[in-house]
Amino acid sequence: MNWNYVFLIVAVMFEVVATTALKSTEGFTRLWPSLVAISGYALAFYFLSLPLRTIPVGVVYALWCGAGILFITGIAWVYYRQALDGPALIGMALIVAGVAVINLFSKSIPH
Repeated sequence: MNWNYVFLIVAVMFEVVATTALKSTEGFTRLWPSLVAISGYALAFYFLSLPLRTIPVGVVYALWCGAGILFITGIAWVYYRQALDGPALIGMALIVAGVAVINLFSKSIPH
């Protein structure tokens, strides 16, 4: 098992929780959502730093951002009822394609 990917998944999970809570902070005027957002981002960045020991920063960041964008978009669609139009869906598909290309074909990451 490659622990770098486990750490990256954990980082994405904390980032998704933090970003979901960020909307509820109302500009950091609400205590509990603010604490969730701040602690979630702190943990996300900690776990994001671990794969950077062996995987290039551009690759780690691309994977983290791509996964985070997809999960946050899905949560916003279900939880906040924020619909996506055709161009947004095409953009999401391109993000998925980019992440797939990096994971399947890049020699920059350990397989």
